[in-house]
Amino acid sequence: MEKQPEKQLEKQLESFILHLKRKTVVGSYQVSRASAELLRQWVHKGKWGNAKSLIDQIKSIGKKLINAQPLEFCIGNIVRRVLFIIREEYLTFLRNKKNGLNNDDYDDDDFETTSTNNNNNNNNNNNNNNTSSSNNINNSGNINKNNKYNNVMLQDDPIDDQEDIDFTETFPRLKAAIMDSINELIDELEGLHRNVAEQAIEHIHSNETIMTLGCSRTVEEFLKEAARKRSFKVIVVETAPSLEGQKTAISLSKASIDTTLITDSAVFAMMSRVNKVIIGTHAVMANGGLIATSGTHTLAVAAKYHSVPIVVCTGLYKLCPLYAYDQDTFNNFGSPGEYLKFEEAEFLENVHSYNPTFDYVAPDLVSLFITNIGGHNPSYIYRLLQEYYDARDILEDE
Repeated sequence: MEKQPEKQLEKQLESFILHLKRKTVVGSYQVSRASAELLRQWVHKGKWGNAKSLIDQIKSIGKKLINAQPLEFCIGNIVRRVLFIIREEYLTFLRNKKNGLNNDDYDDDDFETTSTNNNNNNNNNNNNNNTSSSNNINNSGNINKNNKYNNVMLQDDPIDDQEDIDFTETFPRLKAAIMDSINELIDELEGLHRNVAEQAIEHIHSNETIMTLGCSRTVEEFLKEAARKRSFKVIVVETAPSLEGQKTAISLSKASIDTTLITDSAVFAMMSRVNKVIIGTHAVMANGGLIATSGTHTLAVAAKYHSVPIVVCTGLYKLCPLYAYDQDTFNNFGSPGEYLKFEEAEFLENVHSYNPTFDYVAPDLVSLFITNIGGHNPSYIYRLLQEYYDARDILEDE
């Protein structure tokens, strides 16, 4: 009976990997949420004796998930966040011990194993973080986490070199602390769209013309929130061949926003009328560049030519510590059947067709990132990566 939880966890892992390969779980948010829930279950029910054992297990799981869907960068990002949480919670307990504090004083009520009880507190905290920067993030990568042992960080750090720590020491309350932090991570994911949208009134002004591309829930909610107090126009690029822009145009129109739908080829001609470009992204790379929907690079180049600022609305879970050097570093190619008829295949023998899924947008084409903790310049991304990830957890390079 003792092995039953482990078998159940393995079954859940295999099932999730299968869903990823079959793409029955799609979308960065849904994949991130499912990944975080899976890792939470593993921490809660898995068999591990110390932090090192848990780190090794999470890394192994992370590599399997990444291999199942390499271009879903959010999977690796969530795994790295959890690994960072484990390391930081362990270091907190180790500092407490070296400073003579009793780690057993942690109250079980402070470390619930479900995230449902934390929503109200996190919502109140997140409302105060819209215009803030990394000052609102503590060392475990969570927003406004109230921990009675945080004051230890104000003292001289008793740990001289973290590289020499082997994470093998055991602490009875470590699991509870890790679970609490993972719950806060899941709460952060649940509230990120609302937290980004609440900043809309600061960035969109009356009578402006906004251009957007593709279909992004974060951008949609951002624009709809602004429309509650501002009157403005939105130009939506239809984003062929997927035509996702049409869905966005219909959604915005239903929200009584003055919306115009244009073809991809009309971007440059219409850009001179635009005050601001607001887009979503698939991933934010380590240098501040974007992996975004195909067609975004054309939009960004046109915006730069007309000196129109580009604003990217995204959650912090899309920050990725990897680098893209050109359009082909991280890309996928879809079926040409989206725009070529198979009945005409015999006439297309010498035609080469390319249907890239993503564009790489260099950081110099981006003006501002609006995240769930505030606005940041592309040059600040490296600092956020340091706040959320550990350099030892770049899973792809191991």
